[in-house]
Amino acid sequence: MPIVRLFRVRIHADLHAEFAGKFATLSVDAVRGAEGALSVEILKPARWAPDEYLMISRWRDEAALAAFAGEDWNRAVIPPGMERYVADCSVHHYTTWEEA
Repeated sequence: MPIVRLFRVRIHADLHAEFAGKFATLSVDAVRGAEGALSVEILKPARWAPDEYLMISRWRDEAALAAFAGEDWNRAVIPPGMERYVADCSVHHYTTWEEA
């Protein structure tokens, strides 16, 4: 059953310019290159949450997500070098409404 993964990250306010480009390349490429990743989309902050970004990824199934994120796939996967930008983050997962 496909899984949608929502990764929310709040970054340190003074690192916006540096973070945006790396998030759009390094982080997205890490997901796109993973076996079983069906799609990835990133969203930039709205004016009422200027330090918050979102990545939405879709995965073939739990096994594919676990292969990417590890056995504890409810934790964030932060590519090397990106941890310095993260003030706070969370991960949530969803499946389709219909039963398989």
